[in-house]
Amino acid sequence: MSVWDFADALPTVEPSCRVTLGEGNTPLVRSRRIGPAVGAHQLYFKLESCNPTGSFKDRFAAVAVSSMLAAGKTRCIASSSGNSGAALAAYCAAAGLACEIALVETAPDGKLLQMAAYGAVLRRIRGFGIDPDITRAACARLQDLGNASDAALQITAYRYSPTAMRGVETISHELHEAAAQVGRQFAHVFAPAGGGGLALAIARRFDQLRAGSRGVGTPSINVVQPCGNDTMATPLRLGHDRAREATCSTAVTGLQVPAVLDGDEVIAACRRVGGNGYVVSDEAIWAMQARLASEEGVFCEPAAAASVCGAVDALARREIPPDAPIVCIVTGCGFKDLISLERIARRRPCPTIELSSL
Repeated sequence: MSVWDFADALPTVEPSCRVTLGEGNTPLVRSRRIGPAVGAHQLYFKLESCNPTGSFKDRFAAVAVSSMLAAGKTRCIASSSGNSGAALAAYCAAAGLACEIALVETAPDGKLLQMAAYGAVLRRIRGFGIDPDITRAACARLQDLGNASDAALQITAYRYSPTAMRGVETISHELHEAAAQVGRQFAHVFAPAGGGGLALAIARRFDQLRAGSRGVGTPSINVVQPCGNDTMATPLRLGHDRAREATCSTAVTGLQVPAVLDGDEVIAACRRVGGNGYVVSDEAIWAMQARLASEEGVFCEPAAAASVCGAVDALARREIPPDAPIVCIVTGCGFKDLISLERIARRRPCPTIELSSL
């Protein structure tokens, strides 16, 4: 299985140029404890953390690198807070392409180690991902580098990489096919948002599925952001048409995108299907990360837990009915953020004891 099982919905790439590591076809599991605890008995988790490099960005990388290979490109230029960099580095390694990644200042060491293992050239940029002016200037510089004849720029946003983002859209195909497991179409999807590309990809493909086939409903697509990077969640909730830049203060890596990127399009797409925006604290995200591991057996990074925080918030506000089928996109694996793991480990000390004390 791979995203290329949906080749008819993807850019045209000759089979000989298609690069895959087995991405996609990720599990959909029903919540056993968190959902029932808040009265939601049809709460599901889409475990994108089970992709080859541990995040949904593998779907993006598979199409990005395959398209580069087909076009004769030999050098991938990218920016990342970690997950997209790891994915692109892995797929470039598989394809024999060079990979150069500009990192946000706060990218966690676990993700840097993963990118380095795949052979990527890494450069951390001071202020990138925190200051909107620096972030905007960095993206402009990367565009210049990506315009070289041998290179292509790959950033997980429609604004920069619309072709590769179609790989992310395959999540919608899988959710549509999983409707038989749930018994009816999902009514609500919750997605964590930094630049917003994930939510926009899901909304776009559901729109196309609905247009091409009767009986395909479009769920409401809801975006969840941390308080310290609220570029689109509050504008969506308040009825505004445009996202806003923010000085990023959240410590949740992966959601540190102070520039607008796809924000305006996200707001329009979510509003069109009745979606809403949810803003949650870093502390709530970290607490949910720990709960998902200890109560559900779902080991995810903090950014991935944000989607579940949003669903719980929506249920508490009574903005969605408790009997509605809900899916939360669990975007990345827990091993990717070592600092958050240390935070959890401090709550559960592991003393060294004598065998006789067992």
